[in-house]
Amino acid sequence: MPDQEFDIVLFGATGFTGGLTAEYLAQNAPTGCRWALAGRSQAKLEAVRDRLVKLNPALAELPLLTAEIGDAPSLRRVAEAAKVVITTVGPYLNYGEPLVAACAAAGTDYVDLTGEPQFVDDMYLKYHDQAVATGARIVHACGFDSIPHDLGAYFTVQQLPGGAPIKMRGVVRAGGMFSGGTFHSAITQMSSMRESMKIAAARKKKEPRPADRKVRGDGGRPRRDGRLGLWIAPMPTIDPQIVLRSARALPAYGPEFTYGHYAGLKRLTTVAGAGVGIGALVGAAQVPPLRKLLLSRVPQGEGPSEAKRARSWFKVIFIAESGDRTVQTEVSGGDPGYGETAKMLAESAMCLAFDENPETSGQVTTAQAMGENLIDRLVKAGISFTVTHDE
Repeated sequence: MPDQEFDIVLFGATGFTGGLTAEYLAQNAPTGCRWALAGRSQAKLEAVRDRLVKLNPALAELPLLTAEIGDAPSLRRVAEAAKVVITTVGPYLNYGEPLVAACAAAGTDYVDLTGEPQFVDDMYLKYHDQAVATGARIVHACGFDSIPHDLGAYFTVQQLPGGAPIKMRGVVRAGGMFSGGTFHSAITQMSSMRESMKIAAARKKKEPRPADRKVRGDGGRPRRDGRLGLWIAPMPTIDPQIVLRSARALPAYGPEFTYGHYAGLKRLTTVAGAGVGIGALVGAAQVPPLRKLLLSRVPQGEGPSEAKRARSWFKVIFIAESGDRTVQTEVSGGDPGYGETAKMLAESAMCLAFDENPETSGQVTTAQAMGENLIDRLVKAGISFTVTHDE
């Protein structure tokens, strides 16, 4: 494609996580990076830019692009002007499709923070083929959903000899607050579970599977993990779906790959309580007045203080068995819901814009699209990928 006006355009900087992403770019974008903010309110964008100038005085003339999700021509102009578009505007089921459509048509790379399986599956069905034709890389789930899990599994596979079956489990531990946007996305997804299942089935029917390799998920059950000394319970998030898509796309995952995804907790009572709580949320999400009440209690666009974020942390442990080898790895970092998510999203966009990545197009995962390049970037940015045991 000819040179675009901008390397990166960020939608959603007037929100909380979007603002953190803008701050990260202000402090970490390489010299010469041509980037801009986009949104519907010029005044709000100017306020964000004023805040960024305090971090980086060189941004006094940072371009501001007026565009909104309901105005297709404005989105088309932005997509055609950018190498990579970032969006933090969710719930993506409500607001995400127009920007995916614009990027797929323009051949522009796209990254977001969604953890909504229905949205990802629907975008695959509607825009994957077009993105393949135009060369666009549509990369969803570039925050805590699902980079530590997708790249952590990819990193773990690299530690094993090739050619043998792999059985892997990922166990997530974290301390921190979820974002208002994440909560709204989760409730929105829970409220349309039947439609989500229908769209997932349509994707499964359309999406090709490897003919010479087996890739499957392991739903598992709540149990005591003797190796880790934790109670583990299956996590019905988008993360294992992303891991399995990477495994289907990349032969490095071996002739047979099995993956289970769990939350790791110290007490059985906490496991039981979490199960009851999730069940109650799913039930409430089906009732419009209760759903409205839930959403009103956790507003979007707000988040915890910097001090609270500084105390937050995450750790994802991977245990992989292949032949007579057992490898244990760990991906860890700080505040998962906000700070590290903004970092992962911004680094994903810069990786697509500036690095020599594998040749891919269409809807692809972070492991497919960026792999080692993105791991290297995240390690330099302070997120740890380590091998803790190799037996």
